[in-house]
Amino acid sequence: MGRFDGATVLITGAAGGLGRSAAKGFAAEGARLVLSDIDDKALAELAGSLQTETAVRAGDIADEKLSEDLVKLAEKFSRLDIAINNAGIVQSSVRLPQVASDEARRVLEIDLLGVFYAMKHQIPQMERQFKATGKGGVIVNIASVAGLVGAPKLSVYAAAKHGVVGLTKSAAAEYATKGIRINAVCPAHTRTAMVDGFVRMSGAPEAAALAELTRGVPMKRVAEVDEVVTAILFAADPSNSFMTGHTLAVDGGVGAI
Repeated sequence: MGRFDGATVLITGAAGGLGRSAAKGFAAEGARLVLSDIDDKALAELAGSLQTETAVRAGDIADEKLSEDLVKLAEKFSRLDIAINNAGIVQSSVRLPQVASDEARRVLEIDLLGVFYAMKHQIPQMERQFKATGKGGVIVNIASVAGLVGAPKLSVYAAAKHGVVGLTKSAAAEYATKGIRINAVCPAHTRTAMVDGFVRMSGAPEAAALAELTRGVPMKRVAEVDEVVTAILFAADPSNSFMTGHTLAVDGGVGAI
């Protein structure tokens, strides 16, 4: 039996690097999945590759109705045990005055309000479950090391991720006695499409671009997707029952300096 045998797990941003790997990790541990992503084709491809019961709904996490619909979709499996709020985007790497206002608004709508909308609908469902059965649920928000420290040339992204940390800690305190654990995983740069895009945009050889990107990381490398997913599964693990309101940094030592 897997750690998540029979559990229903909702994952947003499921077709991206972290989301896809997390979906596969939960499926391998026995979970049933509710998956969402803005890329409907990639979402359908992912769902078709998984050896578990899976329901999907494509959409934009900045639209609150998507979060409401995803919780309703979880009712196909009777309950919502775990929610991984992973959908997000990054901003252009420029100083604050150079960030276009429309781009800033979009980053905040997806990275901060998207998590707010998700939790707004996930929490009441988990609270109802707790009242009915004594078993609530777990929420894991994917923030960033940029939500814990300053992030030069990523000011709006950092503001959004600081907001996610604030939502996580506040809601965790509010629902600590209601059977709901809420934590955030805060990775540093991870080998996903975002990092690949940075390397391409830099115009430098990959090794040089990654060296620049990880200049402030004591381990001097980016995280691998599986390393971050390991932390996500740990935060969601039902045996990890006394950890809530925590920001779990997966940052190669950034927080140590």
